[in-house]
Amino acid sequence: MTTYMLCSAQFKIPALQFKYNALEPYIDSTTMRIHHDLHHAAYAANLNKALEKYPELYKKDIVELITNIKELPADIQTAVRNNGGGFYNHSFFWTMLAPAGTANMTPELEKILVTNFGSIDSFKAEFEKAAVNRFGSGWAWLIKESSGKLRIISTPNQDNSLMSISEIKGKPVLTLDVWEHAYYLKYQNKRMAYVKAFWNVVNWTEVEKLIGK
Repeated sequence: MTTYMLCSAQFKIPALQFKYNALEPYIDSTTMRIHHDLHHAAYAANLNKALEKYPELYKKDIVELITNIKELPADIQTAVRNNGGGFYNHSFFWTMLAPAGTANMTPELEKILVTNFGSIDSFKAEFEKAAVNRFGSGWAWLIKESSGKLRIISTPNQDNSLMSISEIKGKPVLTLDVWEHAYYLKYQNKRMAYVKAFWNVVNWTEVEKLIGK
């Protein structure tokens, strides 16, 4: 699992575990480079900036920060929600991706998804609906609730199900970024085409590991 907080008392973006062009033709290298090196880096920089007045908060990891937003100083809660959320969501998203054919769904994972959603087709259709119907910017998620049940949700902007302000809580086990910067260069306004292409590069190995924890 990627470690999101590194040394030097600052949040730094994790390196990708694959080359920028490794997800072609489903996610293009230009988008990956801009998405990781510019967008994700901006969230990290803005999060670090927000914490400057409270350097003791650098000692917390990103999950501690976003799960306790309401306990943070009032003047940085919104910045941590937006930029801490963006930092965590993107760090998590990179672990969800793998070159096509390198991290396929196992029979064991297929059985888990069928148990929760009826069939793999039903699971994918519900996830696609969550992704496509998210108005504006946001994320689609597969989460594991405290009961152990899997559930599909979507969140606006950079929110996620770990946040104390989230109406639906659970551990993320799969996500898809549906902000336009994640797909517009290749797919323009065809979000559904992007969502369907995503299935070719899902890191099912990581998904299964997270569900099992």
